[in-house]
Amino acid sequence: MALELSGRHALVCGGSEGIGLATAQALAARGASVTVLARRPERLRDVVASLPTPDPSQRHGHVAADAGDAAGLRAAVDALAAAQPVHILVNNTAGPPGGPAHGADPEAYVAVFRQHLVAGQVLVQAVLPGMRASGWGRIVNVISTSVKEPIANLGVSNTIRGAVASWAKTLASELGPDGITVNNVLPGYTRTQRLDQILAERAAATGKPADEIARGMLATVPAGRFAEPAEVAAAIAFLASPAAGYVNGINLPVDGGRTKSL
Repeated sequence: MALELSGRHALVCGGSEGIGLATAQALAARGASVTVLARRPERLRDVVASLPTPDPSQRHGHVAADAGDAAGLRAAVDALAAAQPVHILVNNTAGPPGGPAHGADPEAYVAVFRQHLVAGQVLVQAVLPGMRASGWGRIVNVISTSVKEPIANLGVSNTIRGAVASWAKTLASELGPDGITVNNVLPGYTRTQRLDQILAERAAATGKPADEIARGMLATVPAGRFAEPAEVAAAIAFLASPAAGYVNGINLPVDGGRTKSL
């Protein structure tokens, strides 16, 4: 199976921790040159230093940018793509705070839409010329199983994640003729800071201990455990590989079987 990525350049957003960090490691291990993007340059430098280099031609780097600043993000990624065309884009951004949809401030929807969908559009437009010139590209969006089944008390996230999924499905049809695939990975409960955030929010809202809430969450997962970031990263790395060239426009749950819909 063609999983190697030597000669390819990957831009991994949210690459300083969690699923983004695990994805950067997985792509680098398969031979890709990896650029990690997040807000903290000092943390990104540590990540770059830790990435594997099985191929001596690999060159890893970082870009410090904020997904909420469209102009700054575009300028940073334009400069990157001009220096080294991007063949693989992994859109991965931290989720918004929890709460019911009806109680959310309208500006919360606007801010999260900007951080997720608008930022994704900015990134795609910045890297698309290089992908088209290569006749090859992979765009993988890390979203949520909420695009199949809304998750209770994540009203803003459910709404915006669904918009991103529809945007990606549209792009898959538009860019497929150029040899570019667009797919979504939908992580279930995964051991990241985001999971810690959700547990803390639910504990505060209910007065129940976080470990009790965690047990309740795991009761809905047939696999009986939380995912590790590397397990989600493995799915992303497959979709980024040559082997997945005929996989386009899908939502791939990585959730231990929790999602009940097809």
